[in-house]
Amino acid sequence: MSKFKIKAARLHGEKIAKENGFTEFPILPKKIAAENEIEVVAKPPDKEGVSGGIVFQSNDVTIFYATNIESDGYKRFTIGHELGHYFLPGHPEEIQKLAPIHLSRAGFTQGGASIEIEADHFSSGLLMPSPLVKNVLLNGPIGLEGVLTLAEQSQCSLTASAIRAAECSVYPIAVIVSQKDVICYGFLSDAFKKLKPAQYPRKGSALPASSTLRFNEDIKNVQSAERACSRVSFADWFGSQPNIELDEEIIGLGSYGYTLTVLTSEKLPFDPDDDIDEEKELTESWAPKFAYGR
Repeated sequence: MSKFKIKAARLHGEKIAKENGFTEFPILPKKIAAENEIEVVAKPPDKEGVSGGIVFQSNDVTIFYATNIESDGYKRFTIGHELGHYFLPGHPEEIQKLAPIHLSRAGFTQGGASIEIEADHFSSGLLMPSPLVKNVLLNGPIGLEGVLTLAEQSQCSLTASAIRAAECSVYPIAVIVSQKDVICYGFLSDAFKKLKPAQYPRKGSALPASSTLRFNEDIKNVQSAERACSRVSFADWFGSQPNIELDEEIIGLGSYGYTLTVLTSEKLPFDPDDDIDEEKELTESWAPKFAYGR
């Protein structure tokens, strides 16, 4: 899926949050749904398999979300994901081509289904608008502690907060979500990419020999949300820059069954003024294509 569509979905989420009067954390997806006459209901905890769904029935719209995962942040992200299917252009029409009900697995875990990826990034932008995220990161600690602070203030899950931190941070940070010995996905901040990694943490690739791999060998670490930290060479994870050392900070994600790793260092160089205006960048990249195609 194109970077353009992902950014557009994320910015649309930010726009909806602002239009509904949210200018500070936390953004309340249930309130946004209510303001738009969308009913939100909880799915019984014994019903597993999906995170949530949206139902289009005549002029009525209903969102439901799973309760078998206890994380309030996960539930809020799921509601935001389903709101994406409501607000993003083309989504209602695409969904209703097949059936009035659409089931989702929100949380950046689905494959290549474009509307699901777009809905995840819409939810990310809705619940964690860039200006609010950047303010938290610039005025808080670097690394896992910064992600934890963002999660607390935004009332979002650690994984969603970590991904958003990587998207918005002006300092070098990499976040990886893993399970057992496999990388589920990874995100690098633009400042981290400037360190020129020779390899990226790709979905489905094996974890390198690392503290994260050793941490995952004991499932109790994950289930009990244990934490660990060690020093690691940049080259161990990214295949280049052997002289750069990173803090490898690890936390188990409990019943979710995954592990979050945050790689950064207070000693890494970065330019605090090196900020990207995503909306301006998107507008500039989109305008010529629109003019060319009309």
